[in-house]
Amino acid sequence: MACIDVDALTQYENAAKLGRADALYNLGLAYSTGQGVGVDFVAAHKWFNLAALRGSEEAKSWRAQISREMVPAQIAEAQRLAREWLSIFH
Repeated sequence: MACIDVDALTQYENAAKLGRADALYNLGLAYSTGQGVGVDFVAAHKWFNLAALRGSEEAKSWRAQISREMVPAQIAEAQRLAREWLSIFH
């Protein structure tokens, strides 16, 4: 995966607000791997969850993978953040 810079993150965030699964997935990748941001599995899970809701099979796989590294409270927080995001942007 190429290094994600701040400009790319901003583009992904803007596209994510439009509901683009690829942008949601790319944000999940960024947070799960620490590309352009610090590693944050809660944020990554949120973005992968949102991408999975938009039909991304890759996001489902990544979400399952990082879930194994998280405690239940972190997963619950990620799900809460995803619901909150959906209530604002969709």
